[in-house]
Amino acid sequence: MAAFMNQMCFGMQVAFLWFFLFNLFFSLAYCSVIYNVTSSRAVTPAQTLSSPNHIFELGFFTPNNSHNHYVGIWYKEATPQTVIWVANREKPVTSSSKSLIIGRNGNLMLLDGQQNIVWSTDISGSSNGSIAVLSDDGKLILRDGFTGLTLWDNFKNPTNVLLPGTRLAFNNTSGERLFLNSWKTENDPSPGDFTASISLETPSQAFVLKGSKLHWRSGPWDKAKFIGIPEINADYQIIDGPQPGTAFFDFGVLRNCSYSMTILSSIGILRFLCWDPVRRWYARWETPIAPCEIYGACGPFGVCQRYDPNLTCRCLKGFVPKSDEEWGRENWTGGCVRRTELSCGRNTSATNTTTEGGKPDGFLKFSGLKVPDSAEFLNVLDINECHQQCFNNCSCSGYAFVSGIGCLVWTGNLVDMHELPFDGQDLFLRVANAELKGDDKKVKEKLIISLVTVALFISMIYGLVKWRANQTIKKNAAASTSRAFMRRIVLEDQNKDPVELPLFDFNSILVATSNFDEENKLGQGGYGPVYKGKLQDGKDVAIKRLSANSGQGTEEFKNEVMLISKLQHRNLVRLIGCCVERQERILIYEFMSNKSLDTYLFDPAKKAELDWNKRFNIIIGVARGLLYLHRDSCLRVIHRDLKVSNILLDEKMNPKISDFGLARMFEGTQVLGNTHRVVGTLGYMAPEYVLGGIYSEKSDVFGFGVLILEIVCGRKVNSFQFDEQQHMSLLAHAWQSWNESKGLDMIDEAVADSYSTAEVSRCVNVGLVCVQDHAADRLNMAAVVTMLSGEKTNLPQPKQPTFTFQNVSTSSNLQSQSNSTWSVNNVTASIVEPR
Repeated sequence: MAAFMNQMCFGMQVAFLWFFLFNLFFSLAYCSVIYNVTSSRAVTPAQTLSSPNHIFELGFFTPNNSHNHYVGIWYKEATPQTVIWVANREKPVTSSSKSLIIGRNGNLMLLDGQQNIVWSTDISGSSNGSIAVLSDDGKLILRDGFTGLTLWDNFKNPTNVLLPGTRLAFNNTSGERLFLNSWKTENDPSPGDFTASISLETPSQAFVLKGSKLHWRSGPWDKAKFIGIPEINADYQIIDGPQPGTAFFDFGVLRNCSYSMTILSSIGILRFLCWDPVRRWYARWETPIAPCEIYGACGPFGVCQRYDPNLTCRCLKGFVPKSDEEWGRENWTGGCVRRTELSCGRNTSATNTTTEGGKPDGFLKFSGLKVPDSAEFLNVLDINECHQQCFNNCSCSGYAFVSGIGCLVWTGNLVDMHELPFDGQDLFLRVANAELKGDDKKVKEKLIISLVTVALFISMIYGLVKWRANQTIKKNAAASTSRAFMRRIVLEDQNKDPVELPLFDFNSILVATSNFDEENKLGQGGYGPVYKGKLQDGKDVAIKRLSANSGQGTEEFKNEVMLISKLQHRNLVRLIGCCVERQERILIYEFMSNKSLDTYLFDPAKKAELDWNKRFNIIIGVARGLLYLHRDSCLRVIHRDLKVSNILLDEKMNPKISDFGLARMFEGTQVLGNTHRVVGTLGYMAPEYVLGGIYSEKSDVFGFGVLILEIVCGRKVNSFQFDEQQHMSLLAHAWQSWNESKGLDMIDEAVADSYSTAEVSRCVNVGLVCVQDHAADRLNMAAVVTMLSGEKTNLPQPKQPTFTFQNVSTSSNLQSQSNSTWSVNNVTASIVEPR
């Protein structure tokens, strides 16, 4: 009994000790985060101040493991640490003992180890009843504890980051300016060389300065956007203040972003950043994008050609380089000068008159530009009056009438002009009369040369066109860079039932993908890379770009455009448009947020996300899509490359069949086709197609059967050839499992606790019947859909496959066939990978 009592006492002591340690740990953890700073509660190196919903955090940080300590605010969730505001950026603390407190005068103060004030809010008239809190929008607020009035906040003292709700501003009366100031380096938050703000002029524009020198500008504000940066897809605006001569720039949350911010980097780049948990921080837009976009890089009357791969700057028509030698060294800052002197202003008058019978100057129109700097606003009603005002004033170099702004005129040299991909402005530039008409003699000479050239070659061209019509069409299709050519191809081949398909210009594709930024790349297939893009209306799309060294050409591209534009089904991916320009062949599809099926199915870390219900729904969805292709659509289509990487998943994990580059269309009662060029993916191709080039609906059924078995077991069809234990193929493994356990041994371990026995058995049964050696023994897709849905309970019994293709690597008879194109199932966004 005594021993029992001793044991009980010992047990109670141990329990009490654990309880004490738990409470101590809980208290320490709780005390490490505080939600306000008062006269009796400070922020120390061991503590952080948190916003109510733990979005932002304030505390001490040391950039790049230096000995300098700063008080800053950062996003709590984002990694690596993203500091958005720094209090003592000019005076780092080096001592280990430091604190952020409310002082006796009510100000928020940073003290070092000797209790010296390193930084303070420095507000007069406050009291020690002040309280500091951090809001969920990143604002550090100092309030009067008695009245609740805001005494100070960091949004009126920004550093290098602009958050939604913060402002850039100016006040001409008081001289107050709110601007961003970059860090000195990426690891040094002290004030750097670059500042960003909005200008005092009308209309206002955003700019970046390097010291006191203009580094970049946005172009004027047209009450909806900055006309020099139409690519920005953000919620921002400039608002006139309540007093004359005041204005504010407001920045809102970027679309489809968890968090967003505008940051001025230490090298003067202004970035609009978006955060999502997968891609972390990435730039939606940044400036300058091209070297010639730096202010004044092309000099007076020079234009930056951002999208021209050969040249960076060019002179406007009527102008020539000021120094050919400098331009030859790619130093364009000297700009351009007039080729012909103006008549206007040669006499003493200030109007556009001429002397000695000379003809008056006129205006050349230049379209698609970011307008020059230093514009003067004229309050006139329309473009005609704007033109007349500039025409009558010899000091006026040019004018533009901008929607949302009105009349803008320029005097002297025109500086900082860019070509824009869309929404550019029309600029009317004063030039000599000779530049308007051109040199008549030169025009006549060019006309004569052109006529002689045509006469010499017309007969030869006529004969070549007749003799090599088919070859010429193919070469032209592959090399064409015009939108009109693509429209002709599509409409001529669809004259029975024409389809209207949007055509995109290449510049809009560049904007949508941020110049094919690697961060936007979704995958790489045999066709080429696939990128995520965002159209002007904010819609996300998948953009597939044909690689020059892929095995596919114009026929496959044209085939996919014609077929998929006519097919509409919930389980087929939708084609939005295409682009054929600058030797580019590009397809634009609806965006599938979950990429392709193999992204999940063959990834050990992700396959558990595909529980059995999702896998079964994917099988049913693909079956219905194939049934539509084979029987229910306006065309009868054989896909010919059905595989896991060609099944895309939307946000709800619904499957959509993609990649119709190898598809073929049957007409009338045709049931079989034959080809001398066998294309597809090894492992998914039916025996009669591999050996004889014969394809039919049953070819797709074979591929679908392989697809079912892969989904059930979670392994690639070609992974079994390296199985050291049994050296079996996927079909052999499925047959053995069917005989021993009705297919239940095949189930992927990742879903072993969630599957339906009846559904797994039914899927393996149907899959094996679909991969029978003889096409006649396979099911059609109508029967497949009926059986998978459970409407038919008596399923046909499969025959044992002969496993002809159990070891692809040793199938020399396949590799020796000529005119064959193989692809491998090891990529996410695959079309065909020729070897």
